[in-house]
Amino acid sequence: MPNTIACINAIGTAVPGHDIHHAFIAWARERVEDVRLRALFDRMAARSGISHRWSVLPQDISPVEPGGFYADPVLPGTAARMTLYAEHAPALAMQAIDDLAGRADLAGVTHLVVASCTGFVAPGIDQIIAARMGLSGSVERLLVGFMGCYAAVAALRSAYHIVRSDPAARVLVVTVELSTLHLIDTPEIEALLAMLQFGDGAAAALVTAEQPGFAIDTPFAATLPESSDLITWTIGDQGFAMHLSGEVPARIAHALADPALIATMTGGMPPADIDGWAVHAGGRSILDSVEKGLELAQDALFDSRAVLDAFGNMSSATLMFVLARMLDGPPVRRGVALAFGPGLAAEGFAFRSAP
Repeated sequence: MPNTIACINAIGTAVPGHDIHHAFIAWARERVEDVRLRALFDRMAARSGISHRWSVLPQDISPVEPGGFYADPVLPGTAARMTLYAEHAPALAMQAIDDLAGRADLAGVTHLVVASCTGFVAPGIDQIIAARMGLSGSVERLLVGFMGCYAAVAALRSAYHIVRSDPAARVLVVTVELSTLHLIDTPEIEALLAMLQFGDGAAAALVTAEQPGFAIDTPFAATLPESSDLITWTIGDQGFAMHLSGEVPARIAHALADPALIATMTGGMPPADIDGWAVHAGGRSILDSVEKGLELAQDALFDSRAVLDAFGNMSSATLMFVLARMLDGPPVRRGVALAFGPGLAAEGFAFRSAP
């Protein structure tokens, strides 16, 4: 039924209780030995737009202090980090689902779509979540893995197509990321500053053909040419190593100045006429570049900046947090959800408030 409208009825969110932001900054600062570079590090860290980042690592001790997970000179191997992922990722996802259950009726879920790029476990995290929820074995599952920060778009887009093809479908979409399990010991400022943006978080959304909520309109995807090396996510012996080039913000701003891409995202409307911008809070410079490239008003990305300040970059979960804030706010006549990730790709969808 091509006229079926897929709606994000509600979104639940969850973060752990351990704020590690300032402890991680102090740890990273010690890795910068050159006095001039350390001064640069201090300035950049202070301008991050982040006040808090949350971690599943134990609350009774700082992860970087004696006895903490990252206390030893040689940081834990990938196996130790994946053990923690297998323990904590499903638990945090269930907290987000519980929050969602207080906002929407989760009875009769027919499909489960889970996105996560910060860990691997088998049986998959989708199977673990389904078992803990007591879902029927007939529920169809999809695991979106290792796509990075725009994985929420892929997950919600999949739910959109499922509901459009089966109006009776009730799709539970879950994103869960434990980014703080991947601290890497390096003296390189660019790498340190990239790591200091990431925190842990989970979100869950119910997508159906029912209203109210945010109606998902046309999805879009674009890959920036000659940019595949600007964002990489490599599995190493000591966790997953993120490379986030300092060129990314400028490349994004340049790409968003392209009238063809703007028209694809906005349906031909001027960016200033979009009254709801849900932009993945990948970092202050990323949000600045979007604002500059699209010539937006200074308060257009208020919700994205608020999420960045309170939680940092939670990879795929971040966009869901932004959409959750907007669902609790004024109605959106015409909105655009937008996220960036490895590729370098920009993915998103149009949305609007349903009655």
